[in-house]
Amino acid sequence: MPSLSDVIAALETLWPPHQAEEWDAVGLVCGDPEAEVTRVLFAVDPVQEVADEAVRIGADLLVTHHPLYLRGTTTVAATGFKGRVVHTLIKNDVALHVAHTNADRADPGVSDALAGAVGLRITGPLVPDATDPSGRRGLGRIGELDIPLTLAEFAARAARGLPRTAAGLRVAGDPEQLVRTVAVCGGSGDGLFGDVRAAGVDVYLTADLRHHPASEAQQQGLLSDGRPALVDAAHWATEWPWCEQAAGQLDEISDRHGWALRTYVSHQVTDPWTAHAPAPEALSSTSSARSSRQSPEATLPTSASRPQSHPGAPR
Repeated sequence: MPSLSDVIAALETLWPPHQAEEWDAVGLVCGDPEAEVTRVLFAVDPVQEVADEAVRIGADLLVTHHPLYLRGTTTVAATGFKGRVVHTLIKNDVALHVAHTNADRADPGVSDALAGAVGLRITGPLVPDATDPSGRRGLGRIGELDIPLTLAEFAARAARGLPRTAAGLRVAGDPEQLVRTVAVCGGSGDGLFGDVRAAGVDVYLTADLRHHPASEAQQQGLLSDGRPALVDAAHWATEWPWCEQAAGQLDEISDRHGWALRTYVSHQVTDPWTAHAPAPEALSSTSSARSSRQSPEATLPTSASRPQSHPGAPR
């Protein structure tokens, strides 16, 4: 069996730490480099439920996309929830490794997995990495549909392809607009609107769209046939497909080296929102003066079809 240092070295070939943003906190958070690794759990968030799951399945290494200490800390006391996670992991000999913006930029990376989950054929990065001569690395991805769909149909496909969350999907645009090209960015993507407009795509799928950037993008789109339409999913949901992709990548490395690792993917929904209260019917009926805006609840999905929660299973 490989040591933790062996596995970390392999992971860093997939997601080199130097490709992370300067403000990011990636790499090994806790763990003995000489410890033996037999089981690895992948998850989006290093929260207590996931730490407990790692202990329950006997994992030696937990790999998460989000950092535990993004902004640093002066204590890991178990009096705080982050310190409690650290104590849980260390007491049970579970290491923690983070691949965040270095996984966003990788080839394949977080947005490749997102594009695959919604059925896109990738044509290139949304924001190419200037240091990559192949032009394959970078933030976000641009993709094409094999068959054009309406915006409503594409939103329904995205809802089926992404894991279920309480909020479901929010959509801005004409439900009957035809969609051929799509830009995607796993995680918070409203800082890339300029790149999305420059790409000339029909739809932008991302997460955490704030009111003002989304409103301005929509208004700007009115000057160009309503494009791009917007599909806003839960942050966690847009990044969870990467966990399956990453586990598959480690499986390949394990097979090549004869490590016989067992990889697991957490299906626990760690999106912080736990319920969704749709607007009452009476409220939508009072908006008849705005008839040009169709109710998304009438034509667009509010949730995905994947089970809401499932314990990590071996791959």
